[in-house]
Amino acid sequence: MSSGPGGYFQSAIEEPGPGKSISRTERIDIVAGEPRKGQSYLFWKGDELFQLPVTYWNETNSWVNSPSYPDGSPHFDKVIIPRCLECHASYFEWTPPPANHYRKGSLILGIICEKCHGPGREHVALHRAKASLPGGTPEKIVNPAKLERDRQIDVCGLCHAGNGIPFAPALSFLPGKDLRDYIDLPVEGASDAVDVHGNQVELLRQSRCFQLTKTLTCTTCHDVHKTQRNAADFSSVCLSCHQAQQCGEFSRVGKELAGNCVDCHMPLQESKVLFVRANGKTLHPQVRNHTIGIYSATKASNLNSEKAGQP
Repeated sequence: MSSGPGGYFQSAIEEPGPGKSISRTERIDIVAGEPRKGQSYLFWKGDELFQLPVTYWNETNSWVNSPSYPDGSPHFDKVIIPRCLECHASYFEWTPPPANHYRKGSLILGIICEKCHGPGREHVALHRAKASLPGGTPEKIVNPAKLERDRQIDVCGLCHAGNGIPFAPALSFLPGKDLRDYIDLPVEGASDAVDVHGNQVELLRQSRCFQLTKTLTCTTCHDVHKTQRNAADFSSVCLSCHQAQQCGEFSRVGKELAGNCVDCHMPLQESKVLFVRANGKTLHPQVRNHTIGIYSATKASNLNSEKAGQP
């Protein structure tokens, strides 16, 4: 890793034999992820976008091989396809071939308002004109909170229901539409083990809390307009339906358990499909299980295969 007047760089040196070396250096052009979990890095080669071989993983406070990269041999050839990019960017112009060819200047990185609310041009024009809005008149933009539950969840499911197989070009899905018309997402049966990484929507659907209500959605707990870091803060949502005295641990722990429902009922567990390799070891990051339930242990990092019971 190095920095210089031109930016930040990753360099790799291989020694295929005595007195021989092969080196390659690429500039870090795009950062994906966030510091709380980890960051992976992308680079441009002309108008083609690739992933760099080394990722920073906050859990170990170290540099590791990027997910699924082999240990001991750096690769600079992993392409970034549109299905990956549409979850880490709000807009781009895809100009294949090859599959990772884009108009570089078109990228809008990160998640902006239109990702969840749909096109906002008419909405902006309406307000710039200071037009009066009669009661109940739509404001020319989607309010996800007013959609039926399945369509609300589809907005989140674009990036949190698994990779799936696209039926339509990237970025063609709009809030309010049925996501199944755009991406073939696996529908898991009750007995199927769903990994804690990548399909939070299906995990939530398997929860009794979800099945016994018609109102629970992703935004019941998550305020998408705020940064939420403390898992214990979600307890107030749990206690809007449940009472602390109903918990089987109440007699032992007392009222203090009401301060953190999530660590017991949505434990951190090791992902089986997401892994990194470093120094000859395979490491699995911990991800919070979105199936709300009763688990056999509160420290459930190794319980990925266990099924949750009734909340």
